[in-house]
Amino acid sequence: MTLRRAVDIAVGLGGLVLALPVMAVVAAYLRVTAGSPVLFVQRRATLRGRTFRLRKFRTMNTHREADGRLRPDAQRLVRGGKFLRATRLDELPQLWHVLVGDMSLIGPRPLLPETIEEAGSIGVARGLVRPGLTGWAQVNGNTRLSDSEKFALDLWYARNRTLRLDLRILVQTLLVAVRGERRNPVAIRRAHAGDHRRRG
Repeated sequence: MTLRRAVDIAVGLGGLVLALPVMAVVAAYLRVTAGSPVLFVQRRATLRGRTFRLRKFRTMNTHREADGRLRPDAQRLVRGGKFLRATRLDELPQLWHVLVGDMSLIGPRPLLPETIEEAGSIGVARGLVRPGLTGWAQVNGNTRLSDSEKFALDLWYARNRTLRLDLRILVQTLLVAVRGERRNPVAIRRAHAGDHRRRG
């Protein structure tokens, strides 16, 4: 067992125990305000192309337009959904995935299997590390980034990860929860530069 995996198990188990009261409150709130189910479940890709059923608290409803299309995301946010996302409380159930090994504390966010497949060699390279609760792309812009920027940052992390970098990401994640998401042009340029050098 690697040191990183040992840390994941310890933090995953401790985090679940500490988070249970908060998770109970969030689940009860969603049950009352948004109804059932309180969990969003979707198959995602993990290490080396394997898949698992990711679970997190539901922050959107399934309301559709008259023609059957889902309404825009902004219109489907449940009451309190924006707050749950901003504070990452919706991610708390994923501590279980960290504990059992589907995910790590730090790593690229788990994507849909078809998204990884469509990315080709980039998706394969990204999948050489276990997906995480938070990652390099999440602390350097997250929803303010384009898909290509996220992939570049994820690949940079996969090729440069260290325990020191993981600790830095963990601290920055706490800062993002407090001050909000901000693009980091320096990290984005560095990641793109590394991607261009590998392609060249």
